[in-house]
Amino acid sequence: MKLTPIDDLNTPEMEVYARLRDNAFDKDNSFIADSPKVVNLLLQSGIEVKSILATRAYYEEFAELIEARNIPTLYVAEKKVMESIIGHRLHHNVMMHGIRPEQTPLEGLGDQILMLDEISSSENIGAIARSAAALGVNSYLIPEHGPHPYGRRALRVSMGHTGMLKTHCYSDIFSTLKALKAQGYTIFAAEVTQESIPLAQVKVPKKWVLLMGHEGKGLSPEVLRECDHTVQIEMVEGIKSFNVAIAASIMMYRFTYGG
Repeated sequence: MKLTPIDDLNTPEMEVYARLRDNAFDKDNSFIADSPKVVNLLLQSGIEVKSILATRAYYEEFAELIEARNIPTLYVAEKKVMESIIGHRLHHNVMMHGIRPEQTPLEGLGDQILMLDEISSSENIGAIARSAAALGVNSYLIPEHGPHPYGRRALRVSMGHTGMLKTHCYSDIFSTLKALKAQGYTIFAAEVTQESIPLAQVKVPKKWVLLMGHEGKGLSPEVLRECDHTVQIEMVEGIKSFNVAIAASIMMYRFTYGG
């Protein structure tokens, strides 16, 4: 394993690690991931890796995994040097410069899709991705204008499980819902309305889309009109809602394992 020591922090190679913050990406779809659990899972997913920046201890511990990937450049530095590059204290010992995979065409997604509308929190994007991967819902449909699953924070929260999902970014929710219906999907909107079906009573078809709305505003009436059904989680009186990531997890479990 050939390691390249880092002494000069003011180099183009190191600049990418400092510049690509939470939802920042280069034109070539470069992203930065950090922490051993996230990086190692992404390495196992087969994603394209440009370089790794890590301590010698990381390379020694995971030598077999790293050597199996033929990564172009492996930078090695002391942890304090890594902290000076990114400008804050690190609680881990590795970062990775990768390339986001090409998004899956809409018609290439699976029979079970988790779709988001205007989710604003990177943490929720990551938490939902982790739950989707765990429950076997392997298609993630997200708006272009929101946080991306390969954003630095979203990846960290997902523990790298984003790499297990097919992702597609849509530009217009109405045309996308129409296209999904034409492909035979039934659209379920997660929203509390007078017509909402209690989650325990939902009859799950073979091809479905579960649409989750904004953390605070939920789904608009215009969007709800384009959906086939609304569904809600049964809760005790006085409790209005779950966090969107928790709600998505509960609903995905019911849709995949509830019969």
